[in-house]
Amino acid sequence: MSGDDPAAALQALLDVDRTVHEPARLVILGHLYAVDGADFLYLRRATGLTAGNISSHITRLEDAGLVSVKKSFEGRRPRTALRLTAAGRRALRDYVGVMAAALDVMAID
Repeated sequence: MSGDDPAAALQALLDVDRTVHEPARLVILGHLYAVDGADFLYLRRATGLTAGNISSHITRLEDAGLVSVKKSFEGRRPRTALRLTAAGRRALRDYVGVMAAALDVMAID
């Protein structure tokens, strides 16, 4: 997106990916972007979200193809490993680009 067209930068907000835009999912994606992979417990501690809340958001992100989920056991304990997919990385970068361009246009002092 070009910074030369302020109207286009603001108009792009109307088409922002709503799956990414939801605050809890945005926080989850941000954490997964910063690390190679994470487990459910890490995300629960890092985000402060409840287990049920994280679980529902992860399901939505997985259904959208933005995260991969691998369930396994370590001994008798279940482990859910999460990783951002290539599509998830692209979606987050695209989202940040749209938001940055719009905020740049607004340049509120």
